Amino acid sequence: MANRPAENTSLFTRAVHSGDRKRAPGSGFTPVTTPIHTATTYFYNDAADLERVFSGELPGPNYSRHGNPTNEALEALLASLESGDGALACSSGMAALHLAIVTALADRNKVILASGALYGATINMLAKVLAPFGIEAVFTDFCDEAAVARAIAEHKPGALLMETISNPLLRVAPMDRIAAMAKAAGAQLIVDSTFTTPLLLRPLEHGADYTVHSVTKYLAGHGDVLGGVVVTNEPNLEPLRMLSRSLGPLLGPFESYLTMRGIKSFPLRMERQCANAGRVASWLATHPAIDRVYFPGDPAHPDAAAIARLFAPGLFGAMVSFEVKGADQSAVFRLMNALRMVVPATSLGDVQSMVAYPVMASHRELSPKHRERLGIRDNLVRISVGIESVGDILADLDRALRA
Repeated sequence: MANRPAENTSLFTRAVHSGDRKRAPGSGFTPVTTPIHTATTYFYNDAADLERVFSGELPGPNYSRHGNPTNEALEALLASLESGDGALACSSGMAALHLAIVTALADRNKVILASGALYGATINMLAKVLAPFGIEAVFTDFCDEAAVARAIAEHKPGALLMETISNPLLRVAPMDRIAAMAKAAGAQLIVDSTFTTPLLLRPLEHGADYTVHSVTKYLAGHGDVLGGVVVTNEPNLEPLRMLSRSLGPLLGPFESYLTMRGIKSFPLRMERQCANAGRVASWLATHPAIDRVYFPGDPAHPDAAAIARLFAPGLFGAMVSFEVKGADQSAVFRLMNALRMVVPATSLGDVQSMVAYPVMASHRELSPKHRERLGIRDNLVRISVGIESVGDILADLDRALRA
């Protein structure tokens, strides 16, 4: 059986079948799911075959830093889901993002034009990790197309970096139009698509050059994997893999196996989570303890036109952010402590609903003034909505908000 269904096959079908059922050479059987290959080193009966493997003439593993059969199955699955030519599974989402940035800038101007609304660790990596190595980061509002065009003309970046849905205020920039601007300028566009997943949006189909995920989140989906992935097209694959062979930030085979297992159900989970999030956002908008709700499905969302153009119909993601009326940090802590089912955790995308406090977690490394400029205030709370009964989610939130 082929391990990659036809590209016109439903994403639900590809999530179940792609990457699996590769028959080992010389064996008379095929495992239904991909085994966990823990070997670090591989040999062949003929040394000349090993030479051909090293040179790329013959497919097969030689050393796990160069490739592992379990990882390669996951990479085939992720490339299929994201409409890419290939993928690289990494030890974390941040490792994946770092590899994508360095690969994109390898033969280009060492300037990256980044959205001002990014995950705090991403901003920190740009400002404190990459800057000392001569990579300049310029931040601008990616929801303002004119501002992006001016910044490209002024700074001539080698790459652009954005999120499909910004963390944590859930803005949606016109990615398709930004991709066209990047291409016209000879720059590469890197998109963190963790919040949307391939079910809602596939950035490569809209002109992006690299799609990055933290597979820790929705794709693995069960809070038991730390990992990331870069998906890209053929011209970028060998530079990406060469850098990976040199640095070695690879996902372990057990984590790859767990991620493949999680992906088989991810479209079902994501549909449920999106539906629950819509209910939670509508309910929060009427709650007397809430000042403001941020949700991409809001008809009055400032980026509604881009959302309608880019997202799959009726799917808006499973993240909701909200501001608690009159709350300071201690009041938010009381809210989090009062929850009995929703988990006060720092991650997102798991089957269980989770509440996070951006000031304490995702954006804690930014100064208070920087957070204020981004609109991240001390009363802002972010909820990753899970697959539980939505009535139970709402009851728990209501009890905590009234505590």
